[in-house]
Amino acid sequence: MKNNGLFINGEWNITDEKISVINKATGDTIAFISVADEAAVKAAVDAAERAFKTVKMEPYQRYTILMKASHILMEKQVEMAEILAKEVGKPIKEAMAEVARAQQTLILSAEEAKRITGEMVPLEGAPGCGDRWAFTMRMPVGIVCAITPFNFPLNLACHKIGPALAAGNTVVYKPATVTPLSAVLLCEIFAEAGLPDGYLNLVTGSGSKLGKLLTEEQRINFYSFTGSPAVGKTLLKNAGFRRVALELGSNSANIVHYDADINVTAELCAKHAFANAGQVCISCQRVYVHHSVYEAFCDKAASFTKKLVMGNPLDTATDIGPMISEQEAVRAEQWLNEAVARGAKILVGGSRNGAWFEPTILTDVEPDMNIVCMEAFAPIFSIIPYDTIEEAIDYVNDSVYGLQAGVFTNTLEIARLCAMKLETGGVIINDGATFRTDNMPYGGIKESGIGREGPQYAVKEMTEEKLIVFKF
Repeated sequence: MKNNGLFINGEWNITDEKISVINKATGDTIAFISVADEAAVKAAVDAAERAFKTVKMEPYQRYTILMKASHILMEKQVEMAEILAKEVGKPIKEAMAEVARAQQTLILSAEEAKRITGEMVPLEGAPGCGDRWAFTMRMPVGIVCAITPFNFPLNLACHKIGPALAAGNTVVYKPATVTPLSAVLLCEIFAEAGLPDGYLNLVTGSGSKLGKLLTEEQRINFYSFTGSPAVGKTLLKNAGFRRVALELGSNSANIVHYDADINVTAELCAKHAFANAGQVCISCQRVYVHHSVYEAFCDKAASFTKKLVMGNPLDTATDIGPMISEQEAVRAEQWLNEAVARGAKILVGGSRNGAWFEPTILTDVEPDMNIVCMEAFAPIFSIIPYDTIEEAIDYVNDSVYGLQAGVFTNTLEIARLCAMKLETGGVIINDGATFRTDNMPYGGIKESGIGREGPQYAVKEMTEEKLIVFKF
């Protein structure tokens, strides 16, 4: 049983304090991880600062290292996927897919390293400036702090680390406390790929403790965080004038109009609702279905859900594994029971056993129920009828969140209206709100966050635009 350390300035450091890493399906301890203290955080920032100031990498070198890391990652795909299946509890087929996506994220980041450019500024067009030339350059911000969640610990780490390195920054990396082993292997991969010491530093331990230490460290220039709105708001407050990118979740909604393919759409919504046991920021949580096809949609979604297999995440037949912890499953069960007590009906599922929660569909819900208006982050979704498309749009917008929304329709005017009126960072037509590719700008509005992920867009956020003016 391996005792994993902190990765600082290219070296692994084992601390006296450690915490257990648990197999979420069995409850067994599978490894230990060192816990960083204030001195370790300072050492990590020291290493990042020293590397940024003294070890310069040309864009092509960044490209080469990121590409090599992407190749090594795929060589270790099975090893990494098994780690994800154990420490997250996600089915192995989903874990394999996450590794493949993470490879693409690193490749996209590598390509951006060669594309960073400024622009000419036509100062000659201003009065008295005919003897001046001007252009902009994009400069790295410095030290980037990457704070990642448990649900996609590998790919979301690559979405922060890849662009940061591509832009020429150094990184202090804090993974979720319950899923640190994928972070350890990722750091090993970057070291094997030839990343200079100090460019990537790993600190592990309590989120609340390390979060405080990291935001108090004034040498960090940029924070990229994925997690809860409460923690994101605290980080934003503590960051002051320093820049942040926050992805804070959602209760993503989908609109199913009467002209959609109901059989295909019902299966897709259910599939998106239950991926990773519903623990996805853009998981399908609310589905607004036109009343004329409501019953057919419910029947098809229920039929598909009953066929899903719960079981050992390492089994390729498994569709749904455990939630991240029994505590989270109990919280979801409480929200479900509250909804049922107020009149909601369970169409499918509804049972919990420890951290295992049956895929569940609700009907007859009310907008102010926690299971509807809050982020469920569990394998539960609600089906709600509507009469007019304007009504459906109002339902979707009646939320503190605004990450992504899905719209299923074959009417161009309906699609255009939803695209213009839905208050979300992304509107996905004829696919679910859960759709994401790693090269698109991804992020939300309202309490879903600030900024955009996707290597091309993250690189822009992780660089500063500097103006250069020549007078002749």
